[in-house]
Amino acid sequence: MAGVVVLARLLSPADYGILALTTVVVGVGEIFRDFGLSTAAVQARTLSGQQRSQLFWINLAIGVLLAGMVVVAAPFVAQFFGQPALTDVMRALSLTFLLNGAATQYRASLERALRFKRIALIDATSPVFGLAVAIGLALAGAGVWALVAQQLTTGLVLMVMLVVSGGWAPGLPRRGVHMDGMLRFGWNMVGNQLVGYAANNVDSLLIGWRLGIAPLGVYNRAFQLLMQPYNQIRVPITRVAIPILSRLQGEPDRYWAFLLRGQIALGYTLCAALFLVSGSARPVTSLLLGAPWLEASPLLALLAIGASLQSLAMVAYWVYVTKGLTGHLFQWSLISAALKIACIVAGSFFGLVGIATGYAAAPLVAWPLSFLWLSRKVDMPLPAIYAGALRIFLVGGLAGGASFALDVFATHGLPDVVAIVLNTLAGLTAAALALILPGVRSDVLRIRETVGMLRP
Repeated sequence: MAGVVVLARLLSPADYGILALTTVVVGVGEIFRDFGLSTAAVQARTLSGQQRSQLFWINLAIGVLLAGMVVVAAPFVAQFFGQPALTDVMRALSLTFLLNGAATQYRASLERALRFKRIALIDATSPVFGLAVAIGLALAGAGVWALVAQQLTTGLVLMVMLVVSGGWAPGLPRRGVHMDGMLRFGWNMVGNQLVGYAANNVDSLLIGWRLGIAPLGVYNRAFQLLMQPYNQIRVPITRVAIPILSRLQGEPDRYWAFLLRGQIALGYTLCAALFLVSGSARPVTSLLLGAPWLEASPLLALLAIGASLQSLAMVAYWVYVTKGLTGHLFQWSLISAALKIACIVAGSFFGLVGIATGYAAAPLVAWPLSFLWLSRKVDMPLPAIYAGALRIFLVGGLAGGASFALDVFATHGLPDVVAIVLNTLAGLTAAALALILPGVRSDVLRIRETVGMLRP
């Protein structure tokens, strides 16, 4: 988060546009590099030391192959987008395939062992080193290369810390190790992730192709301002939920109780916060990025609404993965990706705000359908899931609406910090009105119980 705030004042939208476009293209290879094998290793009921070593070498070999492919393809991608600078940036970032390939199974081992404190420490520490390098280079006038160095430094430190924390060394690859089930699981995950990746990055590709690098930089800053803190919450929650739910597969009552509790905790914290950000998007953008980036504020508001809806859809994803329904998940991913791409393409005819609107509208349609699709394969408490989500949307809508109304009519001329505080207080006060509903009061009590369970 500090990196988004500080570097936005040192670098230009064009610098961020080049990195964003490069990341979109290179990120496709990152899906193949993982090959779904990190999730396969976490989800597996049993995992031998030789299987773990075999997975390590597979991930590393794919990383080497992809790095070479990116080096060769870089000039052709740069020519397609009319951006010569992409060539060297893509070739430099191809090194991330090697770093991530070496680190994948070490992270999976820590997740499988439920060593979440160690993972949190690593994930919080490695970006600090990357940010320090990036700030130093940005002050020296390195431009986009400050961002490239940030990515590579973070990846290197992350890999070293994971390897040291893992406490194991891979054995030599051998023939005859039973891997069919994991590779089949991984292949289905690759298909699902590719479809999701295409849907999640069509907005950046459209902006870079149709509107140019500078508008893409503005959009990317709004996106990263939201997604950096969002992912720091969303990703660890999923990493905790999947191994725990995998262990509860044989206990249906406990499985669904944990899932419903997870949805409520996720919704009343992350979703409510995103609605508040949407309502205060103008002063938040001005405070964190600076007045020159105010063009990004309506984008931030719309993207926050879309992210809040996406966060609840994660609950369905947990079920697909922990129940081993990756093939069924792939089928749903095709449908949801088509909906998202259609919404974003339609919005692209209305510029940046239109694209952000399409991004927000897609999950509004997709999330209720995802549970219906899942219920065809799994006997699940669908009414309870829907009712809980609707209560979350009600509370979030009240908070975001009150915050936005106060910003428009009362706090527009105030200092940014004051406006954010007042808008947030208005939103929380409006959300508290929902406590008159018995279901909301019950949810709050369950959150308090959950917090109590997490205390040492």
